[in-house]
Amino acid sequence: MAAAQNQEWSLVVRLNPAIDDIVPAGAKVETMVGGENFSVLEGPVWVKRGGYLLFSDMAANVIYKWSPEDGKVSVFLPYSGWTGTDDFDVGAQIENGYVLVTIVGSNGVTVDPQGRVVFNAMGDRQIVRLEEDGRRTVLASHYQGKRLNSTNDLVFKSDGSLYFTDPPSGLRGREDSPKVELPFKGVYRLNDKDLQLLVEFRGKESSPNGLAFSPDEKYFYVNDIRQKTIIRYDVQPDGKVTNGKVFIDMSSDKSRGGPDGMKVDQKGNVYCTGPGGVWIISPEGRHLGTILTQTQITNLAFGGNDGKTLYLTGRGLYRIRLKVPGIIPGPA
Repeated sequence: MAAAQNQEWSLVVRLNPAIDDIVPAGAKVETMVGGENFSVLEGPVWVKRGGYLLFSDMAANVIYKWSPEDGKVSVFLPYSGWTGTDDFDVGAQIENGYVLVTIVGSNGVTVDPQGRVVFNAMGDRQIVRLEEDGRRTVLASHYQGKRLNSTNDLVFKSDGSLYFTDPPSGLRGREDSPKVELPFKGVYRLNDKDLQLLVEFRGKESSPNGLAFSPDEKYFYVNDIRQKTIIRYDVQPDGKVTNGKVFIDMSSDKSRGGPDGMKVDQKGNVYCTGPGGVWIISPEGRHLGTILTQTQITNLAFGGNDGKTLYLTGRGLYRIRLKVPGIIPGPA
């Protein structure tokens, strides 16, 4: 797949002087690969060992690989989210800004402490690990004998335990889908083979999506895409989370977009998709500024050799250079 046309734009809403220590003056969002090549992109992750970016196309059912050396995109993993043969009534149908598409592919993608790729196979309703020899290992598919909804996003803690969200957003009809088996939308912790339910979201008014840890792992963030809030929890020594409180509320901003993908930099600032683009929030919960984007952004990831490049997914693949390095998953 060919490289982008080098389109770029620059507009940052600076609400607090602290934003100047994060986003350089004149910073520009570059288009790396245009939206005409994709349907709905998600789940970017930088692979440190190889020096490349992976991301999902949920409609194409593919994980792609983007190389910064030549700017080209290649297929990394086909059938990344749905491996079945009868796809009737599989996957949610959404507007991607142009047409109605069916999303069955992988969603969030990350790298475990051993360097293996782990992803949400949304159509198959599983968490899957890709082994070095190409085999796929299912890490989670059921909770107490019932199928997960449609796993969405995921993050590893430094001890190797995996946290993930499980809304029904990948099911046709979502909460009303006849395929729903669990009466809630969960946030889970997977430690070896022990799957623990940490938080329940109930009703159609709320739904968990993106998640992240603070650099010291004292706090755990989960955003609610429907309430347009980010909730911060205290992380306990046993890995469970408690004392959830609203960290920031985006609901008063009626611009297009809401909380979806979320990452944290090494100073503890939170970066979250939100109304208008990407919100940058201090560790104290202050909205420092917004990177405005010309398209709705679904997710983001830090990468590059110095960790100061923020990659964005939406209709296409984009990036912006920052002053502060982010937290990148995988081996140290």
